[in-house]
Order: sequence, then C-alpha cells, then structure tokens
Amino acid sequence: MKIVYVIDSLASKGGAERILSDKMNYMTSHYGYEVYVITCYQNPQEQSNAYHLSEQVRQIDLNIPYYSQYRYRYPYRLWVKSRLYSRLVRELTAAVQRIDPDVLVGLGYFQADVVSGIRCRAAKVVESHEARLFTMSDQGLSRSFLSRLYMRFYRQRYFRRVERQTDVVVTLTNGDAKIWSNARRVKVIPNFTMMAVKEKSTCDAKRVIAVGRLEWQKGFDRLLQAWQLVERQHPDWQLCIFGSGTQEAQLKAQIKEAALQTVTLHPFTPAISDEYVHSSIFALSSRFEGFSLVLLEAMQAGLPCVAFDCPFGPSDVVADGECGYVVEDGDVPAFAARLCQLIADEEQRKAFGRAAVLQAKKFDVDVVMSQWKALFETLASKRS
Repeated sequence: MKIVYVIDSLASKGGAERILSDKMNYMTSHYGYEVYVITCYQNPQEQSNAYHLSEQVRQIDLNIPYYSQYRYRYPYRLWVKSRLYSRLVRELTAAVQRIDPDVLVGLGYFQADVVSGIRCRAAKVVESHEARLFTMSDQGLSRSFLSRLYMRFYRQRYFRRVERQTDVVVTLTNGDAKIWSNARRVKVIPNFTMMAVKEKSTCDAKRVIAVGRLEWQKGFDRLLQAWQLVERQHPDWQLCIFGSGTQEAQLKAQIKEAALQTVTLHPFTPAISDEYVHSSIFALSSRFEGFSLVLLEAMQAGLPCVAFDCPFGPSDVVADGECGYVVEDGDVPAFAARLCQLIADEEQRKAFGRAAVLQAKKFDVDVVMSQWKALFETLASKRS
C-alpha cells in the first residue's frame, strides 16, 4: 500500500511532528507500506527533521518560501501570498499525482482544504491534531477587528471544504469528533508514545513536573497561580517546568513577582523520561489540547496526574479519581487543592501512579496502529 502524508515541515519539535514521524516509521517497519511525506516549507538542507525518520520513509520537500511574504507591506504582501499559494497548490498536486498513492493524509491545521481537493484516485484523510475549536483561532492573539472578521470567514470556508471533500476526518478525542459532525465520516484514533521508559517513578521525590512549550495555550501562568497556594502548604516540594517558548520571560517575571521560591524553568531535554522518573506528580494546565502526548508519557512513567478539563484530551486519557484528577477548566484553587491532596497522601499518590501505568497501556502503540491499519486498508480496498 502506498501512503502520502502532507505537512508544512518536520523541523519543529511539536507533538504532531513527533507522532507523525513515529507513525510513518512504524508503518514501513511493521506493515511494509510504501510511505512518503511531502513537506512544503522546510528545506531539509537548512532545517533538519526534529525527530528520527526512517530511511524507508521517502521525504519530498517543495521548498516553497512561504515566509518571504513578510518582507513586504500590504497590499503587495497579499499579492505575494496569493502567488505562493498558487505555487503550493500546483506543485503539491503534481507531486501527489506522480506518486499516485492509495491514501492521502493531510493535517487539519495545515492546508487540509488543499490536500482534500487534489484530483487523484487516493482516499483522502484529514487528521485533526488540534481541537477544531482552536485551529486557526484568535485565542491568545491580538488581532484587529477586520483581521478577526477575515479569519472567521476563512475558517468557515476552510472547514466546509474539508468536510465536503474528505473521505474521513480522524480526531484524537471524542470531544473533537462531535464538532466534526458535518464531515462525511469521523473516526476517533488517539495518539500513542514511543518513549522508552526504563523504570517507573516510585513517587517518593518531592517534585511536581510540567512539560510543554512556554506558550499561552499551555497555561503555565495558571499553574504558577496554583503553585502559589501549594507552596504555602508544602514549601519542601518543588515545581519543575520543562520547555521553551515566547512566554519564558513573562513566566520568569510572574515567578519573581509572586516570590515563588520552589519553581524552576528548564529547557527541553531529550532525556525527559528520566525527569518523569525523578518526579512524583505531573501537572497539565493547558487551555486546550489536541491530545497531550506529555500527559500519556507521564502516566507511562507511573506518575499520577492533575489536569484541567480543557478541550480536549485530559478527560479521555485520565481516569478521574483512579490515576489522577481532572479539574474543572480554569478552577485554579481546585487544581491547587488536588495537587496538595496528592502531595499529602503518599499512599494515594503511589496507588494512582500504579493505576496510571495500567491506564496508559490502553494507548499502546500496537493497539493504536492496528486501528490505522484497519482504516487505511478499508479505504484502499474500496478505491481499488
């Protein structure tokens, strides 16, 4: 079977790039599929892939200089953007038609309308890696009234075209699936993680860990507000946040202003599994998620979790009251209270950690990939 994936770039250290790389590697090694990935804006000679990609996966880069439009002012920028868009459609269509795949897969946040509209014999699948509510949204951004109006129109048109032209929309969560109700077919397939866990946490260390990009979406400002309440009751415990992003300076200022003594910020590390093992609780403070791979990784390592019930993901992964707690979204005092509860009750903390390992097995790579295999083979058999 021949599969083609389309993405803007594989150079970013994001969850979608990581899970896509792992899936493509798995399909070539376990199923013998002929897998291609078309990156549109990367130029691998200048920007290498963020995650390992098997030599069996064939990468084609269109090297379209999308960001060159920002050298110019409006209205000329719009003309440059339209030319780049036309080039993308033309070259992407030609590349797909040359390969002639059985299944063509696009990501929901990147030109899914273009991918689903390409004329070819392939079955077309769109993966919704972000919650649709927040795909191309204005959340956390400052836009003018006209810009917001344009984006609202563009999003409506974008999703309408995807729904009409795509054979299947695959979402990561049940909550997101409901929003895609107008699509021809919707299927829920969760993420998995290939992180190697050599050992499990004993949940003895007096440390809470949080992991993610330091961006508005991840809600670390909310976590710091909660930690102010936690630190007063448990000054011997540490909060360690791993990640980098545009809000780093803002978060450091918040830590200083609140006079927090037990919070440290750390850069991303490839050895994050070791950091999980040396922690006892995982905190997820996101405002929205597609699925949250780091939440699943932490559970694999045996950490009980406290998460806001944001759209979407935590409630699909964490069994509330069994391996962690899912708190009403935005309720900072309740979030702090649950952290304090797990800190104070060592027996419950360790029991939740053991339950987290069992819960994470439901998202085992072989279980999840068998669902992709069944979907692709059903689609391909119908096409042939």
